[in-house]
Amino acid sequence: NSSDLSPPSFLLASIPGLGTAHFWVAVLLCSIYVVAVAGNCAVLFIVKTEPSLHAPMYFFLCMLAAIDLALSSSTVPRVLSFYWFDSREISFGACLVQMFFIHTLSAIESTVLLAMAMDRYVAICHPLRHAAILTNAATAKIGLVAMARGVLFFLPLPLLLLPLPFCSSRLLSHSFCLHQDVMNLACASTTPSVVYGLTAILLVMGLDAIFICLSYILILKAVLRLALWKERLKVFSTCIAHICVVLAFYVPLIGLSVVHRFGKDLAPLVHITMGYIYILVPAVLNPIIYGVRTKQIQRRILSLIHIHSD
Repeated sequence: NSSDLSPPSFLLASIPGLGTAHFWVAVLLCSIYVVAVAGNCAVLFIVKTEPSLHAPMYFFLCMLAAIDLALSSSTVPRVLSFYWFDSREISFGACLVQMFFIHTLSAIESTVLLAMAMDRYVAICHPLRHAAILTNAATAKIGLVAMARGVLFFLPLPLLLLPLPFCSSRLLSHSFCLHQDVMNLACASTTPSVVYGLTAILLVMGLDAIFICLSYILILKAVLRLALWKERLKVFSTCIAHICVVLAFYVPLIGLSVVHRFGKDLAPLVHITMGYIYILVPAVLNPIIYGVRTKQIQRRILSLIHIHSD
């Protein structure tokens, strides 16, 4: 019998051709993970302890930091145990749980990025109403809606895989579990999973991307109505950090989706590398981008460094 209704485990993929260098691959991934954890924890600490940063934009930034911490922590430690201790197998249940967290947290992050775009739109196009519209209570409600939206749309993904029989091949394309990857190992019709997965991505990430683009079209119209180029650049510069964070999230997401959809003949290295970029790049870049672009965060970091150096 080549199938099993409840496969005991899947096999995680490693970077091909580096069998003797797994330790150093793990060291590299661990270093990147430590940078991501330190950067996002620093953002959370600085916003919490700096009263001038108690505003919707920075609360959204805290949400991003918490999401990136959860997303990287739900995958990287398991990847490190694989490379360091040759713990290659992951149980079916653990794989589905990891899959749920990866896709749900990505959906929540997409919603928060949309909320940040709307924050910039209101701040630039309706500055006098900004404080009344985006109150602290409204920001908290947006965070709860983002969480509920992610859970409701992506909880069915692992549930749709539960009844499927899986073939004798249990080798994944990544070092962690993604819906498309696990689904491809099933030896029965996966049409419901394919249709629902595509629908969920379009209704969440797809709609979010469209509304983010629309918000920036309206922002550009408002900026171009300003008389002086200096004023235009000053106003639009407040959006640069958010635009960079949006690109850091959506470019790896689109790249990974394209690789899964059209890259079946690509080398395994491409699949694995795109997976690591998708998980780690936003978590590393987001605190760096906002640290560089936000003067209050810069000053707080410099003051902390000065205190510790003394």
